[in-house]
This record gives sequence, structure tokens and C-alpha cells, in this order.
Amino acid sequence: MPRSREPVLAQVLSVAQMRDAEQTLIDGGISVDELMQRAGRGAGEWVRRIAAGRMATVLCGPGNNGGDGWVIAEFLREHGNPVRVIAARDPATDAARTARGLYRGDVVAADPSLCGGVLVDCLFGSGLTRALPDDLLTLLTGVAARHHQCIAIDVLSGVESDSGRALNAGLPCFALTVALGAWKHAHFAMPACAAMGAVRLVDIGVAAVQGAARVLARPVVRAPDADAHKYRRGLLGIISGDMPGATLLAATAAQRAGAGYVKLAAGAVPAGTPPELVVSGDIVGLADDARVAALLVGPGLGRSDDAARLLSRVMAAGRPAVVDADALVLLRPAMLTGAPVVLTPHEGEMVALERSFALSGAGLRRDRALALAAKTGAVVVLKGPDSVIAAPEGTLILAPRASSWLSVAGTGDVLAGTIASRLAVHGNALQAAEEGLWLHAEAARLCGAAFTAGELAHAVQAAFRAVCV
Repeated sequence: MPRSREPVLAQVLSVAQMRDAEQTLIDGGISVDELMQRAGRGAGEWVRRIAAGRMATVLCGPGNNGGDGWVIAEFLREHGNPVRVIAARDPATDAARTARGLYRGDVVAADPSLCGGVLVDCLFGSGLTRALPDDLLTLLTGVAARHHQCIAIDVLSGVESDSGRALNAGLPCFALTVALGAWKHAHFAMPACAAMGAVRLVDIGVAAVQGAARVLARPVVRAPDADAHKYRRGLLGIISGDMPGATLLAATAAQRAGAGYVKLAAGAVPAGTPPELVVSGDIVGLADDARVAALLVGPGLGRSDDAARLLSRVMAAGRPAVVDADALVLLRPAMLTGAPVVLTPHEGEMVALERSFALSGAGLRRDRALALAAKTGAVVVLKGPDSVIAAPEGTLILAPRASSWLSVAGTGDVLAGTIASRLAVHGNALQAAEEGLWLHAEAARLCGAAFTAGELAHAVQAAFRAVCV
């Protein structure tokens, strides 16, 4: 076990991986009952803080998630917090029965009209793969509507853990979800993640799992060396096209994400170009310039035959590149040279890429991103409310849900510019994708509500400042 648990606690496990990880602990001498106590008492502390003396209603199902609920309820009772349990089903596992036997508090009838301060949902955990029966759905939605706050334990009942798919319509939303042992895919996948509220993790001692996905982490960026100059810090070339506004947004973000020099290649100087942005009319010459550390192509490029020829010529230069927007629709397998590349599609562009690279498009978003990364040799940032990063060797990184105010025109150009700036600094495509996606989300958080893409691009600087050491 590493000295720090932080890398282990960043992993995201499937149901099968979590089951195996728990079995490893059991094989090592830790009983199921002890694991349940660790999970339930850890979650109980979060519930106790939220309840703050208000009546807590714990809704227990038949399995081990219900067992966790019995442990939570006893923890609350021991700490003087009013608590009652609704036993929606009798305990059906040995560990759940043991936990039920240790509870010394009140058990009440399964009444959907029951009111209270905090509802704790322990009906079903991460293993659920079928819809809740009608009586349990009515019970869950009824009591959830009549409590001031709702807390889910591990995952929401009625959600498929591996996909984030809602197995029932009309599931309630929660203020807090407490994951047990490890993050699950549903904590980061739509539509489930939108209903989970804040998410917290209880460590029960699970070890690192080989091949597991991980959560996007806050980056650490070091200041330039004392003898740095603009070329050593990274020259980013941005290729303009039919709609220069998009490239200006990308350039604005790129200038604030650490690159030493941002140069725009355009046929004419776009209106509104800031004085610190250098504009070159020699588009091909910029792509061939040996001093260029990375290129960004796609924002505002257009989809004409001329744009396709320009993209082919730019990619032939063999420079590290971020390919975004229109360039994703025009990209073909022959254009990839083996240089580090980051592809940044949204769903529609992803479909176009899958068509161009003869991929089926079947499976979950993370599976599709991994398939495209493997086929192209590029790092793929599949954008959306549940963005994922996939690398060719199989690395998968899941981003926490960012501000929904990002759903405004131009924010994708800002993301592309931010990633490209980081790529120009160090040339590592996966690292650039991680840094850029985190900075983009943090800039949105700093902007608050109802911002423009231009305001987001300027906020990249404040986000960047927060991670510099």
C-alpha cells in the first residue's frame, strides 16, 4: 500500500472491480461485517453532519447496502441524533442481518407519507441492474419528497452503477451522495451524476486496482525557469479559417494558460485582434516553423474543400496538435502522422470521427472514447456534461460534472485553446488534456452564472493562477 492513499482514492471502479477489491480485503482477513462497519460508520459521520440534530430517516433494503443503512442508523443513535429506520425489505444477507441485530433504535412502517429532516437512501447499492419494483419506487419518491434533504449511500437507488443509466423514471434528486470504498462510474456519468448533489468518498481500505479509471485531478503547474524566454515556454500556432471569432476565443484562452508565445495564422488580421496577439499571413509557413511547439486547428476552420486541404497540409507538418471543431469532421486516417495529437469532439463530432475511422459507435461514452483513442493513437477529450479523457494505451480519466453554464456558444473554442497552450508548454498530450479540461471547468466555476465564452477565456488566467506553485 502506498504511503499516501490519495492515488488509490482517485480510482473509479466498475461493479465487478469493486467486488473483486472487497474480496481481496476479505481474503486478507477482514470480515464482511468489519467492512460494513467501516463503510456505514464513515457514511454515518457525513449523515450526522448534514442532519445536525434533525430527525434522520434511514431507508434500508434487503442487501448489504441496506446493511450499511442499519450501521448508519446505529451510529447516529449512538451520537445522540434522532433516527428511525424504514425496513423496506427484511435483511437477506448475513452481514445485513448482523447489522440489523446491532441496531437499538426505532423501526417504523414503510409509509410513503412519512416526513422528516434528512432521508438516507440505503435501498439498493451499486449492484442494481433492474428497475425498482413499484412499491419501493413509490416509497422512495414519497419519503424523499417529504424530507428537507436527501442523502444517497454509494449510489442512488434505481441507478445502474456502471453506466449511470436511470432504471426508473422520476427518481428523486439528492443533496449528497456518499460513495463507499471507491468511486463508481455512475458518480461521473449522466444522467445519474446530475441527481447526486455533492459527492464524498468513504475509505474502507480498498487497494489500487490495475486498469481502473481515475478522477480528473487538480493540476500543479510550476513557474517558468529563471532563464526562460518566449520560445522555451512554448510557441503555439493557431490556424484560422472562415470564422476568425472562434480562433480569437481560442487564442485569448491560450495566452492565459501558460504558453510563452501565441501566434495566429490568418489571411488577414481579424477585427478585434488584441495587440499582444501576433498574426501571420503565412499559414503554411507557421505550420512548418521549427520553433512551433504545438498547433491548434479547427476552431473557425470551415468545412470546405479548401479547409480540408489546409488541414491535410497542417497535419503533414508532424507537429503536436490539438484538433477541434470543423477539423474533427474533416480529419481522415491518412492525416495522422504519429505526432502527439489531442482530439476534442462533442457528441456530434464524435459521430463524424467514428464514421471516418470505421468505428461502430456502440457502447458507453467511455468505451467509445477509448475505442477512438486506440484507433487514432490520439488522446481523446469527449466533451459534454460528463466529459471523459481517453488515451491510446487505455488510460481513462473521468471529469467531475462542471458548471451547466458552460452550455453556451464558444466555450469549446476556449477549451481547445487552453489544452493547446499546455501542449505547447510541455508536449505531453495526455497531460495537456487533463490540465486544460480542469482549468476550463475551474474558469467556469469562477465565472459564476450566465457568462460569455469571452469572459470564460479571460477567467482561464485566474484558474491558472490557482494551480501555479
